[in-house]
Amino acid sequence: MTRLHPQTLRIIALFVALLATVLFFSTQIDSYLSPRMFTRITTSAAVILPIAVGQAIVVMTRNIDLSIGSTVGVVAYLTGEFLGGHPDLHPLVVALLAMGIGGVMGAINGVLVAWGRVPSIIVTLGTLALYRSFLVQYSDAKTITTASLPQWLVDLPQANAFSLFGLDLRVTVVLALLSALAMGLALTRLRAARRIYAEGSNPDAAVMAGINAGMVVFVAFVLSGAFAGLSGLIFLAKFGNITVVAGMGFELKAVAAVVVGGVSILGGSGSMIGVVIGCVLVDTIDNSLTRWELVSEFWRDALLGMLIMAAVTVDTVMSRSLGRLGGKGGA
Repeated sequence: MTRLHPQTLRIIALFVALLATVLFFSTQIDSYLSPRMFTRITTSAAVILPIAVGQAIVVMTRNIDLSIGSTVGVVAYLTGEFLGGHPDLHPLVVALLAMGIGGVMGAINGVLVAWGRVPSIIVTLGTLALYRSFLVQYSDAKTITTASLPQWLVDLPQANAFSLFGLDLRVTVVLALLSALAMGLALTRLRAARRIYAEGSNPDAAVMAGINAGMVVFVAFVLSGAFAGLSGLIFLAKFGNITVVAGMGFELKAVAAVVVGGVSILGGSGSMIGVVIGCVLVDTIDNSLTRWELVSEFWRDALLGMLIMAAVTVDTVMSRSLGRLGGKGGA
């Protein structure tokens, strides 16, 4: 075990934590280990996973995107409104439209952070409120309803991609997993994507190596917005009725999934496998607490906050320990 890479140890520990969580709640909730509960958790995680993938990219560059919840709401509303007038659009075009809107919103954050030199937490906290206010003003208290959406989108949440051992895997879940797979392959196979790790690990060294740091950060925020746009489309399909509060609070779940999934808040490390497991763990806890009668549902956000603090603490302690071990080894 001591010879395993730290990231591999984190993934193993995360998987064990997920398994332990499932086993614990199976003793507390009747009919917990059922296909219905599996579908509920996976479809819920499918909405959060693309956001978490985008958030992970940003965090790897030593930044954070707090505007993604508002981005999901704006994209879901604008896409639903557009589909109301253009119901014959091809699903692929709709997906590209949603991701394009999110990408533009992410680009605004990227410009201010990368070249405006404004801290990302300040920029995205501002755009979180700005995008939400835009949605409130633009919607004029109107709601996007299922009746105005094309039938293929209404049927999408119930569409099965395939079944395995009696468990149905929805199409939306597959779309979310494909987003994580695509980004995971890019980070491991593409030299351009590896610059994200380089920028987060040591920005000064990255600049000396000829990496355009500003462009890397800008692209990270654009990708974060684009993936939030994909989540906006999945959110629209799942819920149908979109109001001004759509996506509110998603930024907390995304950050929890990212840091619990082993992406270092200090930047420069992390994997999409960890993000996927972290997202499933967070949604498993979230959905389980709503059915566990012994705990009030108001504790859900509190528990997510504690998970974030615990994950960041563990990550910081591990980073310092590895740093000291590295220093001794060099001596």
